[in-house]
Amino acid sequence: MHAFRTHTCGALRSADVGNIVRLSGWVHRIRDHGGLLFIDLRDHYGITQIVADPDSPAFATVETLKPEWVVRVDGKVVARSAETINPNLPTGEVEVRVADIEILSESAELPLPVFGEPDYPEETRLRYRFLDLRRETLHANVMKRAEIISSIRTRMRDAGFFEFQTPILTASSPEGARDYLVPSRVHPGKFYALPQAPQQFKQLIMMGGFDRYFQIAPCFRDEDARADRSPGEFYQLDLEMSFVTQDDIFDTVEPIIRGLFEEFGNAQPVTPKFPRIAYKESMHKYGTDKPDLRNPIEMEDVTEHFRGSGFKVFAAMLEKDENARVWAIPGKGGGSRAVCDRLNSWAQGEGQPGLGYIFWRTTSEDYKELLSRRNALAASPEAASKLPQPRADVRKELAEIDERLDQLEAKLLEDATGVEASGPIAKNIGAARCVALRKQLGLRAGDAVFFVAGLPKTFVDFAAKARTKIGEELQLIASGRFDFCWIVDFPMFEWNEDEGKIDFSHNPFSMPQGGLEALDTMEPEEIMAYQYDLVCNGVELSSGAIRNHKPEIMEKAFAIAGYPKEELEKRFGGMLRALQYGAPPHGGIAPGIDRMVMLLCGEENLREVVMFPMNQQAEDLLMGAPSEVSPEQLKELNIRISLPKAKS
Repeated sequence: MHAFRTHTCGALRSADVGNIVRLSGWVHRIRDHGGLLFIDLRDHYGITQIVADPDSPAFATVETLKPEWVVRVDGKVVARSAETINPNLPTGEVEVRVADIEILSESAELPLPVFGEPDYPEETRLRYRFLDLRRETLHANVMKRAEIISSIRTRMRDAGFFEFQTPILTASSPEGARDYLVPSRVHPGKFYALPQAPQQFKQLIMMGGFDRYFQIAPCFRDEDARADRSPGEFYQLDLEMSFVTQDDIFDTVEPIIRGLFEEFGNAQPVTPKFPRIAYKESMHKYGTDKPDLRNPIEMEDVTEHFRGSGFKVFAAMLEKDENARVWAIPGKGGGSRAVCDRLNSWAQGEGQPGLGYIFWRTTSEDYKELLSRRNALAASPEAASKLPQPRADVRKELAEIDERLDQLEAKLLEDATGVEASGPIAKNIGAARCVALRKQLGLRAGDAVFFVAGLPKTFVDFAAKARTKIGEELQLIASGRFDFCWIVDFPMFEWNEDEGKIDFSHNPFSMPQGGLEALDTMEPEEIMAYQYDLVCNGVELSSGAIRNHKPEIMEKAFAIAGYPKEELEKRFGGMLRALQYGAPPHGGIAPGIDRMVMLLCGEENLREVVMFPMNQQAEDLLMGAPSEVSPEQLKELNIRISLPKAKS
């Protein structure tokens, strides 16, 4: 018999009844039932129930056991009685009657429990991550991550890609975040940089004559943590293709990502064809370039309804600045003062003066009943327009209800009290403007609309938050599905407020739409690039681009961003040289592994799908990194530490 086990703790079934077996694992839970001791013995593969009765020679040892001790158990597999079968366990039809037991190691008092899923402070969970990893949900997430990565590799090979590894020690690159620098002992005063992404290398692979590359690539960025961004390091599915257009990238990547989410997404519907949304359109409709399309709310410009109106706050704003705008956020089903007041209070909590609104109501019970039926149907999964085959009968009934509502509303409008606009803004702008607003936005009695105003660049972030909050408040956001989209036509350049100059807005190695002619003749901020993002449920999964493959375009683009030719050659000489020797048209993308796994596991924080994450301050509490190094190490690297003075 093997020294530790003949079976794992997830292997035994009713067919094993009568066999003598050996198991090893952790003591997951201990229960005393009238003299009989029951132990849930756990390993990586599952849980088996162990039973010790007072007549067993091992009973005295079993009595000493505590949670998370590691033991070896020998015993006979017996069938559980019908009333004690546990259908929630694969091993639930059997148990092992212990004949012999050996304690392999003991556990100190636990700083956090392994049994169950209690909410414990993040600091404790990260400091004792090895214990946290034993918990069922996190353990399952990490295993699902491994399966997802394995599936990705298979899908990429099936699509004709080859896996290559790129260097970890490289040169600094303007990827949009701070580099982690590594001092060189051999070259005093010089530093390597850990790659923010394998961007230049994967392009060089294309220039080396390889056609399709991919890698599960580690990336390093010295940036602040967020729920959907790991500080320090993360992994991405990095890929590049030669002789392709933007459409070719989409046609190749979509089936891979869709298939992955269909395989691991617990049967949740996946967008059959990813829609393409221009960057400007996305910012205007959703207030963000990472829209959650499960939320049906689309914002609209309603500026002209307020120009010269009696609502002086907006009217004066529009008169003062020709660039000012008023955006409407429709709230279907939000037509009550209680809802509007709650959202107004929320906005004030976000540091805003408030959230202006109009809501419509009616005294017609027939109208209310029809509208209730329509809203219920529209919210049903059977009516979802993004499903491959929305039910025809549901769509037909919706159309019929809409027609009846239109007829009834026309009659009600003849009566001043039939459909009434309410709220302070409604009183100030008058009935005619309220009707025009409602018709533009496709709203009815029982609905509301909320407003943000000013310069779009200053209110757009709040508008995006308000759209999400309104969708949540009115329960408009669909659950249990994955809504994908491509965001396309990003601007090539943007104004950098901090540095007071034009800078790259996305990937600096992208091909501008219009090529060299656009760079020579257009204003920088008007130039679009062949750049795109892949977004799912409001999470940016990846960025990508068709690359610039001509040296003269690269030189001009970097010159616009303030890089003279000498600086360009110094920092990107390898890339520039490669472009001068016959570079193929090429492009790629890099979906984030951590974010995809987070979505597929139904988690909202990356730390729930990463095995050994850092905390929000980019500290590894388990290993104690970053840490101080000895004076001898610093001397060897020709480095002297100059710490900032402590604040008094």
